[in-house]
Amino acid sequence: MICVTQGSKVTLSYIGTLDDGTIFYSTEEHGPLTVTIGAEQVFPALERALIGMRAGQSKNVVLSVDEAYGPRRAENILKVPCSLFPVEREVVPGQKLSIDFKGGQSRIMRVISLEEGVVTLDGNHALAGCELSFALRVDDVT
Repeated sequence: MICVTQGSKVTLSYIGTLDDGTIFYSTEEHGPLTVTIGAEQVFPALERALIGMRAGQSKNVVLSVDEAYGPRRAENILKVPCSLFPVEREVVPGQKLSIDFKGGQSRIMRVISLEEGVVTLDGNHALAGCELSFALRVDDVT
């Protein structure tokens, strides 16, 4: 049986959970994931955990905040006047918006709050600051 090494194409199934047991992703719902080890398609710590595994093997892997999306960063929170948004555009908490910055860059940000003419936007990844647990199974290795 082939063992996972650098360059292997690996198909895996997993359930990703947070500390409180909340499922943030499941291949049972979305279908198996196929990645090439070393191609930076998943977290490097997850790639390292897969090395040496064979088809049919399962493993539980916990990624620290730093091994996953990193800490939440205050500099990724922006407060902007509501007047910067077109009048016809409804802005509501929880909504994701593509925000254009100087230099032609754009970024997806989530509306956290709307208070007293100010919109607070969060550019952190939704899972930033979270330790992530993966119950994974290698389905195939080529």
